[in-house]
Amino acid sequence: MNWDDDADVDEVELTAAELSHLQRLTDADADGDERAVEAALRPKTLDEVVGQARVRDQLGLVLEAARRRGRAPDHVLLSGPPGLGKTTLAMIIAAEMGTPLRLTSGPAITHAGDLAAILSGLNEGDVLFVDEIHRMSRPAEEMLYMAMEDFRVDVVIGKGPGATAIPLDIPPFTLVGATTRAGLLPGPLRDRFGFTAHLEFYEPDELDRIVHRSAGLLGVHLTAEGSSEIASRSRGTPRIANRLLRRVRDYAQVRADGVLTLAVAQAALELFEVDESGLDRLDRAVLDVLCRRFGGGPVGVSTLAVAVGEERETVEEVAEPFLVRTGLLARTPRGRVATPAAWHHLGLTPPPVPSVDSTLFDDV
Repeated sequence: MNWDDDADVDEVELTAAELSHLQRLTDADADGDERAVEAALRPKTLDEVVGQARVRDQLGLVLEAARRRGRAPDHVLLSGPPGLGKTTLAMIIAAEMGTPLRLTSGPAITHAGDLAAILSGLNEGDVLFVDEIHRMSRPAEEMLYMAMEDFRVDVVIGKGPGATAIPLDIPPFTLVGATTRAGLLPGPLRDRFGFTAHLEFYEPDELDRIVHRSAGLLGVHLTAEGSSEIASRSRGTPRIANRLLRRVRDYAQVRADGVLTLAVAQAALELFEVDESGLDRLDRAVLDVLCRRFGGGPVGVSTLAVAVGEERETVEEVAEPFLVRTGLLARTPRGRVATPAAWHHLGLTPPPVPSVDSTLFDDV
């Protein structure tokens, strides 16, 4: 791929497989289909996956052993925060095994009959991906136990004393479950997975490589400094890195010469309210309310949500994990508390730490 300024812009080498996706990706992006673009940026094989080295090695061993035995791989449980590649790995498992991928989600399976319908439609070797598997209904969950272990389910027809259970054999398949809250999975379900992997947040250099790869697929002119700036503000998450890359590209096309330099990346991310630490508007709003209005806390999460005009779940599941991970927020039994780092991030002076009367701890 040739850029006009070879001295300033990194050249991104693409594989033949990646080049084959470029035209489809460009067409989808031209139509404004963000979901199609995001899907096209996903790696297609384990070799294309950046980061998660230990998980890749372990999963590659499991798949290769299954191929040599000519059997479906063991069931796989993938856990970790959103945006780290759980769905991508499920797609890669199916692609590596050369079998179809069936996708569903835990909230969509509300009754045991829903799961029975899905399982009865599987063919031998199929990969069934269940996203947010911890949110599946209890009756469906209990049916899944037998399906995973014995490849059989009992379909109950009728109610009361006249109900009849009809056994239904299922061809061997591989269940890939994904969850952001592994602690909510019951022990019997967790134990039935033959391989469990936890995905970790990505390092800045790994995100930098992901941004370079995605830029090549998008046909974006990118400098090394611009790529590093995007990677450093991506919160350790590839999905966010790809989203920020697309927004910086939009800025470069409209307000610059189309090249994603350091200055362009900084200006674009400032426009889209993503600061140097990766905090967005909601993150800063939570910290600002906590420090300025409530003196640093402790404050209940419901009160914080009302103060920033968001739902409790949004604050608790979107903003709070990153703020806690970066040491800007602390969760205590009495509520959320801003750390000194949060005050400094907002350019404020933290309140003095109250002195403690040592006599309170004297032996009586």
